[in-house]
Amino acid sequence: MKNQCGNRFSQQWCFLVLFFSFSIIVGAFDYKDALTKSLLYFESQRSGRLPYNQRVTWRDHSGITDGLEQGVDLVGGYYDAGDHVKFGLPMAFTVTMLSWGVIEYGKQIADAGELKHALEAIKWGTDYFIKAHTNPNVLWAEVGDGDTDHYCWQRPEDMTTSRQAYKIDENNPGSDLAGETAAAMAASSIVFKKSNPHYSHLLLHHAQQLFEFGDKYRGKYDTSIGVVKSYYPSVSGYMDELLWAALWLYKATDKVEYLKYIINNANGFGGIGWAITEFSWDVKYAGVQILVSKLLMEGKHKEYNDILEQYQAKAEHYLCACLNKNNGSNVDRSPGGLLYVRQWNNMQYVSSAAFLLSIYSDYLQNANKNLHCHGEIVESQELLVFAKSQVDYILGSNPMSTSYLVGFGDNYPKRVHHRGASIASYKGNKGFIGCTQGYDNWYGTKDPNPNILVGALVGGPDSQDEFRDERGNYMQTEACTYNTAPLVGIFAKFHQLQTQNLSSDEEFASLVSSY
Repeated sequence: MKNQCGNRFSQQWCFLVLFFSFSIIVGAFDYKDALTKSLLYFESQRSGRLPYNQRVTWRDHSGITDGLEQGVDLVGGYYDAGDHVKFGLPMAFTVTMLSWGVIEYGKQIADAGELKHALEAIKWGTDYFIKAHTNPNVLWAEVGDGDTDHYCWQRPEDMTTSRQAYKIDENNPGSDLAGETAAAMAASSIVFKKSNPHYSHLLLHHAQQLFEFGDKYRGKYDTSIGVVKSYYPSVSGYMDELLWAALWLYKATDKVEYLKYIINNANGFGGIGWAITEFSWDVKYAGVQILVSKLLMEGKHKEYNDILEQYQAKAEHYLCACLNKNNGSNVDRSPGGLLYVRQWNNMQYVSSAAFLLSIYSDYLQNANKNLHCHGEIVESQELLVFAKSQVDYILGSNPMSTSYLVGFGDNYPKRVHHRGASIASYKGNKGFIGCTQGYDNWYGTKDPNPNILVGALVGGPDSQDEFRDERGNYMQTEACTYNTAPLVGIFAKFHQLQTQNLSSDEEFASLVSSY
C-alpha cells in the first residue's frame, strides 16, 4: 500500500485519501442502529393480517378483504407511503432494491444481526406478488385508488375507501409493471436460493412467466389502468423494465438467452442510448447499465464486449454526473452538498444514488479498475466517500442538523405525512375513526405524530437545504418504501467499515506516519 501510494499520488492527495478512508471507517453515526430502524419501517407499511412477531405494535390488521370483490385473494403487500393504496410498480421496485441490497451486502447485514428481518421484509412483498400473479398473463396491479383514498384521513385499520382491484392482462398490457415484478421475483429468488430453495424456485417460475407476458404483450400499464396516471405513471415507458427484468433473470438462471435479450435490445430499448442522471421506481436505465458493467469487469462473454462497453459508458455517465465530474451534465447539489434531482420527494434519488455509487465502488475495487470521468481517473474510494457524504447528510450531517431518517438521532421529523402514524393507535383506541375525522382531529394540528414512523426516509429538504416539519408539507414530510429500501444494504456496508481495524485516532495517526 505504501508503494502504491507513493507511485500514484502526490503526498497531499495520498493524505486526503487516507483521511477520507478513516472518516468512512470510524464515522460519526451508528449505522447499525440506522440499519435496524430502516427495517422496522417496512413493518409499519404492511397491509393484511399482521404476524405474531410484528414489532411495530401501533399497527394492526388492515385490508383483510382486498380482492374479495374480484374473487381473488389480494391480502398482504405494502402501502407505498402515507396512504393506503397498494401500487404495484413502486412496491415491486422496493422489493427489487431490498433484494439487491441483500445480494450485495448480505454478509454485512447478517453480521449486524439483521438478515432475518431483511428476508422477512422481502418475503412480505414476494408473498403478495405470488398471490397477485393469478395466471401466466394476468397480474393484479393495484388495490384501491388514489383519488378516493386521498379524500380521507383515517387509519388503515378503519379504511372505508374503495378497495377495487385493477389488473393487467393480454388485452390490457403493462410491460413496465410485469417487468419490474419479474425483476423483483428474480432478484429475490437469488436471495432465497440457499435458505429456501423451494420458495426460490417458485419465485423464479413466476418471474420467467411475468417476463414472457410483459415482452409478448407490450404496452404501458398506466394506459391500461387509468387510475394510476396521477400517482405512478410510467414516464420512462416499459423498455427499461424489460431490460431490467432480463438482466435479473440472467443473474438468477445464468441462461444466455436472457443475456442475448439485453445485447440484442441494447440499442432499440435505449440501454446504450439513454444517458440518465437519476435512478428510481420509474427509470431503471442506470441500474441496468451498472449491473451490465459488472459483467464486463468480470471478463464474462467477451464476444459481447463492444455492447457491454457501451452500457458501461452510460453507467459511468450517471456516476460521473453524481460526482459533478461530467463536463456540465451533472446532478445539481444543494449548498450543503445534497444531490438534488427534483422538488417532490428528492431523497428517493439520493438513497438510490448512494447505493449505486457504493456497489460500483466495490465492483471497481474487486476488478482493480478505476472510473473515468472525461479524462479524469476516479478511484473506487472516491465513490464510496461521496456515497457516505450522502448517507451522513440523511442521518443529520446537514445545515438543518436534522436526521431525515425518522426515529434516528435526537432531531428528526415529528409530523410525517402519514395517516396511520398521525392518528392515535388502533391498539390503544379501537373506536372507529371515519373518513374525514382524521382531518378534523389530527391532520391540522401542530402536535407531533402519536406514533413514530421509525426508519422512514422522508422526502427531505429543498434545493437550499431548507425543511419544514409540517404534516401538510407532503413534498418534504411524506416517506415512501422505495426511499428506505436502498439504504438497508448501505447501512450494513458502513457498519462493517466502521467496525474494521482502523478504530481509533491513534491507529490512524500511526498509519499516516508510515507514509
